[in-house]
Amino acid sequence: MDNPTNQQVANPPLAVCPQPVAQPPAQTSPQPAAQPASETKPVPQQPPDDKLKQLQEAILAANIPQMVMMAISYALEIRASDIHIEPLENRVRIRYRVDGVLRHIVEYPTNLHPAVVSRIKIMSNLKIDEQRIPQDGRADVTTKEGRAMDLRVSTLPTVNSEKIVMRIQDKSKKIPDLPELGIAGVSLKNLEAALQSPNGIIITTGPTGSGKTTTLYSCLMRLNKTEVNILTIEDPVEIQMDGLNQSQVHHDINYNFETGMRAALRQDPNIIMVGEIRDKETADTAIEASLTGHLVLSTLHTNSAVESITRIVNMGIQPYLLTSTLELIIAQRLVRKMCQKCKKPVETSPEMIEIIKKAMEKLYVKGEIDPELLKNMQFFESPGCAECNNIGYKGRVGLYEVLRINNEIRKLILSGATTMDIQEAAQKNGMVTLEQGGIINALQGMTTIEEVYRVSRKSE
Repeated sequence: MDNPTNQQVANPPLAVCPQPVAQPPAQTSPQPAAQPASETKPVPQQPPDDKLKQLQEAILAANIPQMVMMAISYALEIRASDIHIEPLENRVRIRYRVDGVLRHIVEYPTNLHPAVVSRIKIMSNLKIDEQRIPQDGRADVTTKEGRAMDLRVSTLPTVNSEKIVMRIQDKSKKIPDLPELGIAGVSLKNLEAALQSPNGIIITTGPTGSGKTTTLYSCLMRLNKTEVNILTIEDPVEIQMDGLNQSQVHHDINYNFETGMRAALRQDPNIIMVGEIRDKETADTAIEASLTGHLVLSTLHTNSAVESITRIVNMGIQPYLLTSTLELIIAQRLVRKMCQKCKKPVETSPEMIEIIKKAMEKLYVKGEIDPELLKNMQFFESPGCAECNNIGYKGRVGLYEVLRINNEIRKLILSGATTMDIQEAAQKNGMVTLEQGGIINALQGMTTIEEVYRVSRKSE
């Protein structure tokens, strides 16, 4: 049944993750639904705690619409990017991905889950009666506070019931400029130069959730002018930007990146952004667009900037075509920012210091970091405080590895040089690696050295 009965809420178990919030009452309050109304204006000092309390009360009252809305609203308050609703054997847990790490928020009884799933399916125009296959949808939601967001909803049948993941795109947040993302120094200079190119291909690469799309939109924000025609082919359209012609692919009707790119070339574009280069056909079309005078931006899934060259060649693209079109490759990761309020110096082991020194010996760019910071290496940690909810981190910053394709790199690609040869030449030409960029951030007190090596490989 989609609507739970009163008998379903008898003594529902409720578990809350260890946070500095008030514990919910052990039994259902006589007036559970009346309390949230008086708390629609949370205390400015602690609005997230207030919303968590309302979420707990909605679970106790089995108020499904309120429960779903408060789960989304609370996720926005604590800057979550995804909401995971996971049915287990005898309970259902809700977890949020905050700053790239999942956090346990609350649990609710399994007898409420069918109604929760139905509510979310209705919001995102999915089939309520289909529970055997995965489904994908989207929903536009506005909270009581007037914050508009776009939800990408995915359902997955599991042995217990359907799991739901909702990815949140807050429409009220503005697109950050490139320096705000964490791109600085020679990396920013090379990227800005590539964006001024009349034609060519700019690629961002990294794992899922590393901020590739945000980087592309930041680039498009700089390119978005009245005198140019910008077309995007995306899956899905994550951020709607005024001035852009954005199109979403539909694989079920054979409208994919390759066909979208070919259609875009007939629309008199200056700049084309294609969501991802997944196969040879899309890569061929991107190269064709570049050779005919267009600037093409796209993403790829590889571990480093140099490995992207190997990946494209393995797709079947001839090296001479690659050297004629490729302008710049960005590899990126996201690391959590240290809480600046509880940040304090920490002693680093001699073994780690040696690893860091070895990595920084290959930094051939002057001015990227104060030499005094390298001379007297001091790293930091943040044990946690009320400001960061006792986690020690608040927000994220990007690490970027920007490879500008110059004539030396082109010659190496044409000669079939190894990835190691190209990597060495790129670093000597001024490329800052992910590891080096992370160490610079750690020495400047932005993040911890543990975070840096959580997302980047140690140099050999």
